Amino acid sequence: MSENPTALITGASAGFGRAVALALAARGWDLIITARGAEALARVREATGALAVPGDVADPAHRERLADVLTGRDRLDLVVNNASALGPSPMPRLADFPLGEFTAVLATNVVAPLAVLQLTLPKLLARDGTAINISSDAAVAPYEGWGGYGSSKAALDHLTAIFAAENPLLRVYGFDPGDMRTAMHQAAFPGEDISDRPEPETVVPALLRLIDTRPPSGRYTAAELSAAH
Repeated sequence: MSENPTALITGASAGFGRAVALALAARGWDLIITARGAEALARVREATGALAVPGDVADPAHRERLADVLTGRDRLDLVVNNASALGPSPMPRLADFPLGEFTAVLATNVVAPLAVLQLTLPKLLARDGTAINISSDAAVAPYEGWGGYGSSKAALDHLTAIFAAENPLLRVYGFDPGDMRTAMHQAAFPGEDISDRPEPETVVPALLRLIDTRPPSGRYTAAELSAAH
């Protein structure tokens, strides 16, 4: 059995997922990483030594491949459901939101994280593991134009809370990283300068604090975890 803790990170090819993968690899973790961007994911694999499984986590066939990979691993200590879909850019008001696009956002941001939790639950239970679903302040604040993404993250928050209540032997967290300078955030503000937003790497210490200290299951923000340090 591997002596190193093992994590599965979705959406690991760029942004916050990439930053988390690099940080955990630097700590000696074994990683399984997945994302749609195969070339970018390969670069993260080269930097971390991770096992890379390119594909769309919203695709059931891809999740079956992930399940096969996990079957061959002897441990899993952490799952980070980071893969997210913003929806159309520019972001439409809910009255004009194409329902097919809305369904796709829910598939990535709500259904896929639950599917990943379902397929990883036995291994997480065996390791007294941790599951982290990446949330957003858009889940709790009604920002105009953020109806698709915000609704999906609100649903994910409630899903996370219920999954935690149903699995008291695990630590299950919703983690709100706040605004970050990422490609997805740029897509939310096309043509605008978002250079005032913090780089994803600056938020990672807050997530590591959550992993290290293992407080009770719940919803935590990067700001409050940083303030508590």
